[in-house]
Amino acid sequence: MRTPLIAGNWKMNGLSEDAVALAASVSDRIGGLDAIEIVVCPPFVHLPAVAERLRGGAYLGAQNCADAPQGARTGEVAADMLADIGVRYVILGHSERRAFYGEDSAMIAARYTQAMESGLRPILCVGETLEEREDGRTEDVVAGQINDVADRLESSVGLGDGVIAYEPVWAIGTGRTATAAQAQAMHAFIRGVLGERDPGLAGGMRLLYGGSMKPGNAADLLAQPDVDGGLIGGASLNAEDFAAICAAAARG
Repeated sequence: MRTPLIAGNWKMNGLSEDAVALAASVSDRIGGLDAIEIVVCPPFVHLPAVAERLRGGAYLGAQNCADAPQGARTGEVAADMLADIGVRYVILGHSERRAFYGEDSAMIAARYTQAMESGLRPILCVGETLEEREDGRTEDVVAGQINDVADRLESSVGLGDGVIAYEPVWAIGTGRTATAAQAQAMHAFIRGVLGERDPGLAGGMRLLYGGSMKPGNAADLLAQPDVDGGLIGGASLNAEDFAAICAAAARG
């Protein structure tokens, strides 16, 4: 059995008062949902304050980590620094990092290695743009993103107990969402890509849907056999909406 996982990506939102209030409100609403794992990923500056407010079994997550250990990397945050303050999960390779900051597979693999070596669980994001989808290149793009990172990890940490989040870039922040059937098809494809590398890994690795999951569509998406949870963007900034998605995951 793969334990459902719902992770909220707060992105670059909220001042300290907002972050504390949101963490407290989420905690108040998710009590008793022990059949799933819940993660909240605030901006770096809010991690300690959010950690103090989280209750109800929610884990702390970060939105990125450095591609090197502690040292001369001005502006970066090392993975072991995150682990030291209680971070459990870390998002890597998000489409916004790839698009706005030029992160490529080599850098993402280096970040993945640092995360694994520090005891963090990476959430590796993959997904196609609208142009790539319309050109019929969705499967090639997604398989390439997975294999380009996994190949670089093969001789060291491997994919380990990480998580993969499929985020169709065309559905992020646009209000557009893949249908449940489309999401299932891509998750099944990703599991097949993993199966070509390691059948055992494919069966055990959790796959999250990361394209505008909301309370209104969560149940249908989460009912798909290869969708093991969600990486939630905008809806994670509303405690009631986020808790409703978590409840949908707990109901199975």
